[in-house]
Amino acid sequence: MKKSSLLLIVFAICLISCTTSKFVVSNSANLEKYKYASLTDIMNYNGSAALMDIEVKIYDALESTRLTMIGDKRINELSSEQKEQLLLVRFSASQNDEESVVSVNFVDYMTGKPVASCRGAYGMRWDRNGDIKGAINRIIEQINKLF
Repeated sequence: MKKSSLLLIVFAICLISCTTSKFVVSNSANLEKYKYASLTDIMNYNGSAALMDIEVKIYDALESTRLTMIGDKRINELSSEQKEQLLLVRFSASQNDEESVVSVNFVDYMTGKPVASCRGAYGMRWDRNGDIKGAINRIIEQINKLF
């Protein structure tokens, strides 16, 4: 009896924590052409400590891919050819009682066209800090799948 109750509780927890994490790539995008990435609007989050932590983790995740990270102040130093291979990276995070969500969008520098988007979501509903960490880990997985 105790064993079946424990299994039922574990199954219920798994159902509660199910959230969607995914990435989407534009039909016309060729991600292989991109060699550089730059986080944009990095000071636009008005000093939110949570977003500052997320920014560091996203930067680290991108730096571990095949993309070379470029500081946004150094974009003007790139050649025209390099700018054609540059993705601007924007991110956001939201949290409610049910889940935490981190989104990362990739935009072609030359055209302004969004080429890909990643979404990492996590929700155990016990600990908001744990949920945001779970969402960050899922967004890192999505970034690694893309690049």
